[in-house]
Amino acid sequence: MKEIKLPEIALVLLVGPSSAGKSTFARKHFLGTEVISSDYCRALVSDDENDLSATGDAFEVLNFLAAKRLKRGKLTVIDALNLHKDDRAKLVKLAKDNYALAAAIVLDTPIRKLLERHDGRTDRNFGRQVIEKHYDMYRRTLKSIKREGFGYTYVVDPEAELRIIRQPLWNNKKEETGPFDIIGDVHGCFDELQELLTKLGYNLSKGADGRYQVQAPAGRKAIFLGDLTDRGPKSPEVLRLVMDMVRSGSALCIRGNHDDKLLRYLQGKNVSLAHGLEKSVQQLTDTSDDFKHEVSAFLDGLIAHYVLDEGKLVVAHAGLPEEMHGRAAAAVRAFCLYGETTGEVDAFGLPVRHDWAKGYRGKATVVYGHTPVPGIDWLNNTLNIDTGCVFGGSLTALRYPERETVSVDSQAVYSEPIRPVIPETTTTAPQPEDDMLDISLVREKYIVETGIGKRVIVREENAVAALEVMSRFAVDPKWLVYLPPTMSPPETSGLPEYLEHPLEVFSYYRKNGVRHLICEEKHMGSRAIAIVCKDPEVAVKRFGMQHAAPGIIYTRTGRRFFSDMATETAFLEVLQKALTAADFWDSFGTDWVCLDGELLPWSSKAKDLVVNQYAAVGASASNSLARAGEVLQQALARGLEVDEMLEIVTQRAQAIDQYITSYRHYTSETEGIEGMSFAPFHILASEGKVHADQPHTWHMEQISHICRQDELFLLLTSHLLVDLEDAESVNTAVNWWTELTAAGGEGMVVKPLDFVPTFKDRLIQPAMKCRGSEYLRIVYGPEYDLSGNLERLKQRHVKAKRELALQEFALGVEALERFVRHEPLRRVHECVFGVLALESESVDPRL
Repeated sequence: MKEIKLPEIALVLLVGPSSAGKSTFARKHFLGTEVISSDYCRALVSDDENDLSATGDAFEVLNFLAAKRLKRGKLTVIDALNLHKDDRAKLVKLAKDNYALAAAIVLDTPIRKLLERHDGRTDRNFGRQVIEKHYDMYRRTLKSIKREGFGYTYVVDPEAELRIIRQPLWNNKKEETGPFDIIGDVHGCFDELQELLTKLGYNLSKGADGRYQVQAPAGRKAIFLGDLTDRGPKSPEVLRLVMDMVRSGSALCIRGNHDDKLLRYLQGKNVSLAHGLEKSVQQLTDTSDDFKHEVSAFLDGLIAHYVLDEGKLVVAHAGLPEEMHGRAAAAVRAFCLYGETTGEVDAFGLPVRHDWAKGYRGKATVVYGHTPVPGIDWLNNTLNIDTGCVFGGSLTALRYPERETVSVDSQAVYSEPIRPVIPETTTTAPQPEDDMLDISLVREKYIVETGIGKRVIVREENAVAALEVMSRFAVDPKWLVYLPPTMSPPETSGLPEYLEHPLEVFSYYRKNGVRHLICEEKHMGSRAIAIVCKDPEVAVKRFGMQHAAPGIIYTRTGRRFFSDMATETAFLEVLQKALTAADFWDSFGTDWVCLDGELLPWSSKAKDLVVNQYAAVGASASNSLARAGEVLQQALARGLEVDEMLEIVTQRAQAIDQYITSYRHYTSETEGIEGMSFAPFHILASEGKVHADQPHTWHMEQISHICRQDELFLLLTSHLLVDLEDAESVNTAVNWWTELTAAGGEGMVVKPLDFVPTFKDRLIQPAMKCRGSEYLRIVYGPEYDLSGNLERLKQRHVKAKRELALQEFALGVEALERFVRHEPLRRVHECVFGVLALESESVDPRL
């Protein structure tokens, strides 16, 4: 059986006269979606596949569809005559324009069989002379097609037994998920390479045969970004070590431009002995011919880039734009080796390179080298780790997926750079091109795939509403790395006097496989996110702010919590001092932290609301009902039948009194930060880590240590643990809630111990609020529990609210994950913006 090997991404032309069997061949060997037929395209535009006047329009459609498929990396088969050399050239160019390989399968069908088939067809309205003309064109095609730029050419009998083999491209290593240690340009700096590998945990030893045995840390693999040689003192030693690591499977290596030039020299080609190659050639003179042959074979086997970790990571010597990822065209190889130049030269006579990373918007992380840089700067999810070791800088590795860099200093300046490379302080701050919200988000709906398995769709109409909030009211977007989710209430209580009750919350979690819960007092304050910096310069280095700052405190909708900057600064200083006293910075290995909590009292944020809305309603209603009661008492004294009316007014007056008492629990005088307190309940994230993998008990333990450092301004949240299979534990929790709410407390928040709780592989509610009767009076109005009102409120539906809570929770965690991974800020804002957008979704107003 003859095998036809085709690359997984290719444009395949079926070539042959009419009636050669191209369509039958295509149906037999390819998916229907992979085949684009010229006849079908002709029918699409004219309703008649034999209408030759529609051929021009049909091929416009064919080329359009083929380009779209190739752009998405799909194998595409063109079912057409493809007998004209110019037509084939256009399709080969289409493949090249989309960085795909072109293949031709020529169907070898004798003229006799062509004419027999044609005579038996009723769907063709042209004569035998056309078949004869096609056959002559086919004969001429056989003579030229192998010189027309096709990477693969096959001449086959369409009726023979054939097998199509789809070959993954050599750069496709998506199945390798790491973890990896990606090492920048070595350039013959063998001593520094040894030191770096040892620092990374690799154990190196040299055998009697001169070869290296390398034991990698458990599960890890090194990746060399090319430019192993030239300029440095020990290029043969570097080659020996890297070749042995690749051979043993402890490393991968891609080709750099210096490796490519050395290969051409070893192959006997005419190359200029400049830019450090002369040093490598001199050093290789002392090695055996066998070693040089081994080096030549090794370099010849290197490819230009790899796509790894299910497409999440791309490594290329000079970087690579997204449209070239996983492609095998000559243009892709050239970009990987040399990058792209503008055609200009700089003051040092070197080519000016186009900074492709500024415009990069791909999802994959791209790690590269080639051009020495003074510091490690993430830009649009790309990182250049060539830190100029050979020029006296350092040799750097990126630990992936940890996104941590490890460096060793150069032991000497082995080569003077033409363009100066001055080491600077490493920074991880977002770059100028990286910190803008992408306005395209509001043009149409977009989808966020979150790491905890929740797929969130943000619709255009919701995004527009979020843009209004974010552009007019939000804090500087560089601070905005997280927004908390909405929280779902329980199903309505079956108890007649309650709208919400803990038993309904417990029932939900019991049904969803949760046994252990933590119940936390729901504070009478305002939700606040606090980002605290160890020192003000962290705001510049990590968050990309223009000026140093101690951090920021903002609301759940992204607005600055304090209008007075002095008050904000004072409160941040309280938090910073408490964190320092608790040894938080050293124990967590961080210089910033994002905390989630409540700022008390509520009136510190909502004083105008209390005065102008709640107090106004309370005063006017109290006065008017008191006067109405007096009048009705007088009428009753005169013998009028107003008993029922007086009872209603009395009930309403009592309700207003309760309402006034309820909102007064939320008011107290503050002066600056005096009279205020912050009750944190989540340590959301710190450098390199989102703490969603820790149970809520861990969060409370850590927070307890911090709060003890300043009990005047920091408040530890009261909480208790519940075992749903222990009746006494459940009763204790219910009684605790009853006592809290009877004393005017807001209620409690109930959470599974796991921060990200799941049941049968689906996310369940991470937290549910259970509010007390008097707090609900503020929410729903003074008379919400009078006859008829409570019954109507109990007919609410929580399904939409619960789904909203899950989506916003997933977006919040994803935003933090992206931020700690140093992804572009626009990627973080996709999630934060999504939370704001979902807040404009309509839900049952009775919630």
